[in-house]
Amino acid sequence: MILPAPILRILPEGILLITGVIITLAEPLLAKNASRKPLGWFAVLGTLCTIFASVMQLEFPAGMAYFGTVQSDTFSSFFHILIAGIVLVTLLVTLDSVEPDTESLGEFFALVCYGAVGMMLMTSAAELLVVFIALEISSISTYIMAGFRRKSAKGPEAAIKYFLLGSFATAFFLYGIALIFGATGTTAIPALATSLASSQTPILAVIGVTMIIIGLGFKVSAAPFQVWTPDVYEGATSPVVGLMSTAPKAAAFAVLLRILYVAFPALHNHWQPILWWMAALSMTIGNLGALRQQNVKRMLAYSSIAHAGYLLAAFTALSQDGIAAASFYAVSYAMMNIGIFAVFSHAGGFTDRLTLIQDYRGLAYRSPLLGGALAFFLISLIGIPFTGGFFGKFYVFASTLHSGMIWLTIIGLVNSGIACYYYLRLLVAAYSKPIHSDLLDGIPRASVPLLFALLLTVAVTLILGIVPGRVLSMAKAGAATLSPAGAIDSGENTALK
Repeated sequence: MILPAPILRILPEGILLITGVIITLAEPLLAKNASRKPLGWFAVLGTLCTIFASVMQLEFPAGMAYFGTVQSDTFSSFFHILIAGIVLVTLLVTLDSVEPDTESLGEFFALVCYGAVGMMLMTSAAELLVVFIALEISSISTYIMAGFRRKSAKGPEAAIKYFLLGSFATAFFLYGIALIFGATGTTAIPALATSLASSQTPILAVIGVTMIIIGLGFKVSAAPFQVWTPDVYEGATSPVVGLMSTAPKAAAFAVLLRILYVAFPALHNHWQPILWWMAALSMTIGNLGALRQQNVKRMLAYSSIAHAGYLLAAFTALSQDGIAAASFYAVSYAMMNIGIFAVFSHAGGFTDRLTLIQDYRGLAYRSPLLGGALAFFLISLIGIPFTGGFFGKFYVFASTLHSGMIWLTIIGLVNSGIACYYYLRLLVAAYSKPIHSDLLDGIPRASVPLLFALLLTVAVTLILGIVPGRVLSMAKAGAATLSPAGAIDSGENTALK
């Protein structure tokens, strides 16, 4: 039976929503001492169906549904597949590291599904108010997951900090929407470019776009809105950090791309300098901050700030190549980052027994599998050839260089060199001579869920580094879908061809 077209437009979100609702209803029916892991496997099944539905959407012609509030196209399907893949790895890592009798484990699996629904809806929303609602769905779920480890004081602290600062960011985003509506009389993203041309108060739109950038800048932990990141990453569990450092950022970047390139290409003289400085500050503050860290999660928190800067650098290219480079980089960064947290989650457990760099000394000798995976992801983050990280940075810097952003490219390359130090410091610790450590002695054997998670992340990172053409072609096809409403250039830049 063929589903109606409107349902097909939101099929991935619908599958995950139904999955989360079933898990929520099923958990209270289980005995108090019964394992909740079957609910996690059900969430994995729902996520696999979501990936299949997202791939199916690539075969359908682009279009809108529900009175023009939701749009499905190659761009949204690209990020749907990415977000669903991140969720799949997160669920597998959680099944590996968490104890079967962990309190409210079923709620955790449901929250992962609900959060992913909001993230996916953000990427396909064609209306600013729908973006706001989807952003709240995603944010509330991640706020709760950040404090899931309630027996540790750092868990609730992380959740409170994330919630309070996130509320300020949400307010900026909502006020920005209000100002844009006042300037144009609409909140429909495809109609904003036309409405802006006849606006009597374009200055309101400029202020509104700036406030939206501030709100989304918080979500992607870009400087100077990054202050929450180290504390929240340190307090949350490793599977949650792996999720929140990748999927919400991918969704926020997708929203920002659609808003800036579809709705406000005419204002690029105003928003491009803002993104230029945010990119430069994020790369510099992130990498310099990571140099001082001994805690691995805080180190990777500052690293994520730097990588947000690399992504924002692609935004300033003002071309389809810049959009494609940002999309490609989002995939490569997501895979290698969530892969690292899979290693941390298994080695340190759901309670994070291993927190410092020195705690991982000799990891490769105690567990060659974890040591090898960690080394591979670290060299990808550095940007060594034949890894996804290399081509990700290459495409980003190529797009900025061909767009005349020479100084931003130089800043990015210098920061990439700085980042080598703290990544190699962790790598050297993992392959240093083992020392007596009860913590490392307690590392369990790799489980089937962990093996699948590592296989998926390593394989994708390797494919992106050896044969990146297929993913890059999808990214460029997605970038082309943002052009008809008024892209900034005609795509004549050939940096990625």
